[in-house]
Amino acid sequence: MQALLFSPHIEEASVLNLLLQRAGFIVRTVHNLNLAVDAWPEHPADFVLITIPENTQTVYKQIQKIRVHTAIPICVISDPISESLQVELLEAGADLVILRPFGIRFLSAQIKALLRHSAGVPFFSLPTLSQNEVVLDPSARTVKVGDGDEKRLTQLEFRLLYTLMTNAGRIVPTEQIVEHVWGYTGEGNRELVRGLVQRLRSKVEPIPREPRYILTEPGIGYYFNQDK
Repeated sequence: MQALLFSPHIEEASVLNLLLQRAGFIVRTVHNLNLAVDAWPEHPADFVLITIPENTQTVYKQIQKIRVHTAIPICVISDPISESLQVELLEAGADLVILRPFGIRFLSAQIKALLRHSAGVPFFSLPTLSQNEVVLDPSARTVKVGDGDEKRLTQLEFRLLYTLMTNAGRIVPTEQIVEHVWGYTGEGNRELVRGLVQRLRSKVEPIPREPRYILTEPGIGYYFNQDK
């Protein structure tokens, strides 16, 4: 597993790097979080640990950008901040907010607990799905349509297609998609879901602008078309 570490403080970064290595991660330390987030599709990670610099608003946006691509655990370390700012970080997509000062054993235990809770059901234990010429292979995280080539899916694309195919023919509300794919609860982000649907259609649909399999129910959600 690979962890992405961003910390502008050299001494703290060294301590956190060692902690993550002991947790079993290969650590990639970055000095420019903006560049790391922009390059996420080419250089993804399994865990993100961010220590907040002075400009917290920038961090909110960067966390939101990461959430567009993945549902992996994100941990944020900060100087003492108000409860409202902690809530904003969590609503932006952080899974855990740790306030300084903290003990290394405490942080290590929190990270391990976060990883346990986010592990979920491994893809290889899920059955292969086949609906209307679309074959989804969880073990390889690939999709194949008809006689076409297999295409690799991202983690979020897989979760979305698996959710729709296991509910084939039934409309899945946007809020429920957000909960199943990103792990959030409450009101869904329609733009977030719409962007993911577009990326998935580019891999599944023969003509993405004229979808045959992943259909929209305006104002409600999406569904997988099980009719041939």
